[in-house]
Amino acid sequence: MTVSDALTLGPSRVARGTIHLPGSKSISNRVLLLSALAQGTTVVEGVLQSDDTRVMLAALEKLGVGVQAGMHTDPHTDTHDATPHSVTISSDGYFPNKEAELFLGNAGTAIRPLTAALAFAGGVYQLSGVARMHERPIGDLVDALRAIGAQIDYLGNTGYPPLAISASTAHGAHVRVKGSVSSQFLTALLMAAPLITTQSQQSLTIEVVGELISKPYIDITINLMAKFGVHVSRLEGDKHFDKHFDKHLAFRIEQGAAYSSPGRIAVEGDASSASYFLALGLIGHGPIEVQGIDEHSIQGDVRFVDTLKHLGAVVSFSSQNISVTGCSVAQGDRLKAFDADFNLIPDAAMTAAVLAIYADGPCRLRNIGSWRVKETDRIHAMVTELRKLGAQVESGDDWITVHPIAPEDWRHASIHTYDDHRMAMCFSLATFGPVPVTIEDPQCVAKTFPDYFAQFQRLVS
Repeated sequence: MTVSDALTLGPSRVARGTIHLPGSKSISNRVLLLSALAQGTTVVEGVLQSDDTRVMLAALEKLGVGVQAGMHTDPHTDTHDATPHSVTISSDGYFPNKEAELFLGNAGTAIRPLTAALAFAGGVYQLSGVARMHERPIGDLVDALRAIGAQIDYLGNTGYPPLAISASTAHGAHVRVKGSVSSQFLTALLMAAPLITTQSQQSLTIEVVGELISKPYIDITINLMAKFGVHVSRLEGDKHFDKHFDKHLAFRIEQGAAYSSPGRIAVEGDASSASYFLALGLIGHGPIEVQGIDEHSIQGDVRFVDTLKHLGAVVSFSSQNISVTGCSVAQGDRLKAFDADFNLIPDAAMTAAVLAIYADGPCRLRNIGSWRVKETDRIHAMVTELRKLGAQVESGDDWITVHPIAPEDWRHASIHTYDDHRMAMCFSLATFGPVPVTIEDPQCVAKTFPDYFAQFQRLVS
């Protein structure tokens, strides 16, 4: 069934069982960097083991931060396997190495926050990634950092990595950043704020220009910063605000703010990865129980369960678990069509786009313009690959409409994954049609979930 460059799945009829989620990518990389910026030793439990976290850990080591991976012990044999289940970060609150070249793959959760943190770290650094990373915009963040004293140069195309950072000193009490391209730019400024306030000797106010997309990811950032001892104030309607800016989206970090280690911190299971398995419970009858996350998660993607409920799922919660039971699409059952704004959960929205092929009518996904600047242009990719399966799809700058596939229109397709982990994972859900589906380059899931397909096949029959 499996070859080096493709994997054929299905047709499948039933999915049931239990899955324990890997750690959240968004939380893992934030916590690793916060641990490096904090004084003390932090034991981070449940760190996601993937390409994105590996490049972050490698970067921290190059910067002179103490990094030690803990090894998993089998209690029955007292032996170790090769999978680190925790990482210990030891730091004095700064980066000892003042010169480094960092390769950050295609990890936006690594390159954006590190750019802000290194801008005022007093050293000379170069940051680069894979070819696709050099096509993903970073200009809004660089503009904001330059406005408060950072010396950052583009080594390729203006507005995109790779970057060269020179030693500089922060100044200014206000900075403005656009929020319409990526929430990671605001996250980067927030996480670097204690370094900025230390140098500028004053508090820092960050104002968001225009609409801020993916707001739940900012909640993750603020929540985690608080665990490391830095409080972020939300400002509303201050008189100094320019009339062109959203007065409800501004944040302040006070002078004197400094990170301190919480000693030990656990990483939640990944809510974006949970979406595929929760969807399995819906279309494969279930039940599927997802362990490692519950309704109280700090991750916005947990709200994908609301979409599943609309589609027809029965969802139940318990401590650190979500269970989903649904229908049998392989036997002709149909999901309820939807028309929804997915601005808050753009990653999980990809799962909804594939579920739409099993609906009882056309499904529209709105406000997903951020898909254009992810690991690939996900709107183009989604439209192209869904059409291969036999679906009729329309799209615009920030929306797509997916029509369900009639039984006689299904086609066996080879899905191109564009080196995008989420394309590979969400199209695995197409296995409940009447024909097989082939996933090209299934190894691309290593970015966030290296054994995804092994876990998927264990649950599906």
